[in-house]
Amino acid sequence: MRSVAMRKKMNLLPAYIPLYAWLLFSVILFGWVILASLSSTRDIFTNSLLKSGIHFSNYTDLFKEQDIGRYFANSVIYTITACIGIVAVAAPAAYMLGRAQFRGRGLLNMMFMSALAIPSILISIPLFSIFVELKLTGSIITLILVYICTNVPFAVFFLTSFFSSVPKELEESAAMDGCGPIRAFVQIILPVAQPGIITLSIFNFLGVWNEYFFALIFSNDANSRTLALSLQSIVYGYANTGNYGGIFAACMVVFLPSFIVYLFVSKRIISGLTVGAVKG
Repeated sequence: MRSVAMRKKMNLLPAYIPLYAWLLFSVILFGWVILASLSSTRDIFTNSLLKSGIHFSNYTDLFKEQDIGRYFANSVIYTITACIGIVAVAAPAAYMLGRAQFRGRGLLNMMFMSALAIPSILISIPLFSIFVELKLTGSIITLILVYICTNVPFAVFFLTSFFSSVPKELEESAAMDGCGPIRAFVQIILPVAQPGIITLSIFNFLGVWNEYFFALIFSNDANSRTLALSLQSIVYGYANTGNYGGIFAACMVVFLPSFIVYLFVSKRIISGLTVGAVKG
């Protein structure tokens, strides 16, 4: 038995070699960026990282001089609020499309799927015109609404398969116990679809946190600027002054939150996608 298992591992070895090579390359690259963010500009250009010591000032200057803490807080507000809003809007819609039978159900499904094919750049100008008419430009609410509306089609498409796979016996048992449709949805269906909702929220978090295009258009005020958008001005400013250690430190501040989130929830993403694939 052990020889058979060993033979199977040896047969799979050629397939794992490119993966291990890419992992090694990523680890080396990521480690170099971390060391560069703690080094001086001279150390970076002479390829002698940390030779002059560890420069934590690259990070502290970001919060003192560039006010990156405010942009970080803005991105947290945008991301958390948008993730909650997307689920709040998409979950009931996906539940109705996945469970209820009504005229026009197929048309609605097709409309949500068609919305996935619309490029963001195509709707940016109409959206901006609408918010100008409503006098909502430059507000934090504006970008939150944009993130919710643009991510709802995928969320509905993603959650419909989870809700359609829930056994109808659960709702029938709840109805026999005097539980109404809304109460059954909140207390029974949502907990059952928790893997799909968590996976969707993780995707939304990563997408909203790193989003740049809509932030560039709709957060045209310094007080509402996102962290990803502030990175552009920080890089340009530090490049002009020759502070390349600060540039890498700023990149790490933007990158680390999404990396940490993915590192701790990657198993949930895989399990959620697997449940949806099996049940859907």
